[in-house]
Amino acid sequence: LFEKFGDRVKNWITLNEPHNFAVNGYDVGIAAPGRCSLLLHALCRAGNSATEPYIVAHHLLLAHTTAVNIYRTKYQKTQGGSIGASLDIVWYEPYTNSTKDVEATQRAMDFQVGWFLDPMMFGDYPRSMKERVRDRLPTFSEDEKALIKGSLDFVGINHYTSNFVKDSGNTSLRKILLKDALSDSDATTQPFGSNGKPIGSKANSIWLYIYPQGMRASMNYIKQKYGNPTIVITENGMDDANVPLIPVSVAVKDKKRIQYHHDYLQNLAAAINEDGCNVKGYFAWSLLDNWEWAAGYTARFGLYFVDYKDNLKRYPKSSVFWFNTFLNSTS
Repeated sequence: LFEKFGDRVKNWITLNEPHNFAVNGYDVGIAAPGRCSLLLHALCRAGNSATEPYIVAHHLLLAHTTAVNIYRTKYQKTQGGSIGASLDIVWYEPYTNSTKDVEATQRAMDFQVGWFLDPMMFGDYPRSMKERVRDRLPTFSEDEKALIKGSLDFVGINHYTSNFVKDSGNTSLRKILLKDALSDSDATTQPFGSNGKPIGSKANSIWLYIYPQGMRASMNYIKQKYGNPTIVITENGMDDANVPLIPVSVAVKDKKRIQYHHDYLQNLAAAINEDGCNVKGYFAWSLLDNWEWAAGYTARFGLYFVDYKDNLKRYPKSSVFWFNTFLNSTS
């Protein structure tokens, strides 16, 4: 790829959402290849939720490191491009102000962001992961640590939503039965706070709650922990439900999406202009309605409506015109 396209492609992403791939594919088994411990649910035919997510993630990191090393040693100098990875980040707020919940919130960040970004920036996994996962967590050799440390020219961030976190202790039934990646952190994530209210209004997807402040908070977290690296927002957006019975003329009126992007971009601008976060790019997800993981065509993230009933014709939603006005007014 570098040899064939490097004269034209100047920004490379080695991995996209490796956390989702490792956890959803090998811990909870809801994404391909659908592996998990048999105790988790009946759909898993094989797998080990206690070990496989960590093994998969480890080899993804090694693959990333290999690709970056090849690019930097053979192509980057002559082609003049940059290389990074895109990581999914859910921002976390403590369920209460208790010390336990605050510490659990940090562990949740370690087991999500730090799992991949700590090795890429510092050369090894977070201490909290080492302490809790122990011998189930693969280790890097000294040579691998040297190669993986600093293996990013930019950090790609896919950010959509936020959750509350509370300490779950080390005696949860899930942890006792499975010892899996989701329970190893001893942190329970959920959209509802201690007052019973959600962290924000809900989009279509069960996991997507709208909390614009999470964008600014995520940028500052990366700035403070990782030395203000170059960041590119590689995905940000929300989905509507695919409702086949409503006419296209109604489906393209996406006021909620417009408000979403307005509020998230406002927080991103504050992170850049007021907080000094080194953000250099932004991509809305998505240009078109797409096949969305296990949700298939039931979720519509696009700025353009795709008519699945009429030869995949495209129609601009209201958000397209909003983005046009927004970009022209801020250029």
